[in-house]
Amino acid sequence: EVQLVESGGGLVQAGRSLRLSCAASGFTFDEYAIGWFRQAPGKEREGVACISNSDGSILYNGSVKGRFTISSDNAKSTHYLQMNSLKPEDTAVYYCAAVRLLESCVVTPSVYDYWGQGTQVTVSS
Repeated sequence: EVQLVESGGGLVQAGRSLRLSCAASGFTFDEYAIGWFRQAPGKEREGVACISNSDGSILYNGSVKGRFTISSDNAKSTHYLQMNSLKPEDTAVYYCAAVRLLESCVVTPSVYDYWGQGTQVTVSS
C-alpha cells in the first residue's frame, strides 16, 4: 500500500523559511515521480514542484521558482520541499503526491494517483 505522510508545516513570518518532508512507503522509489501541490481556501489545487526519481528531472511552478527547492533522499525514502523567502500568498495546505512514472514529471494534479493528508503552511505579513 502506497503511503505518503507530510510534515513540517507551520506558521512563519514573510521572508522566512520552512522545509516540508514527505515520507513515502509502499512503492519502488526509482519508478515514481513525486509532486508537491498546494491548495489555498477557495482556490483550486495547484502544482508547486515535482521530481522524477527515474530520470532526476525537476520542474517548478513559475511562482516558486528560485525560492523553493525540491529534493529526494533515496536512503530515507523521503522527499523535501525547501521553501525560502516565503510570502503571504504561499499560504495553503501543501500536499505531496506520487505517480508511477518513468519519464519527466509534470505538476498536473490529475496525473498523480496517491496523495498525502496535507500540511498547513501559513505565512503572516
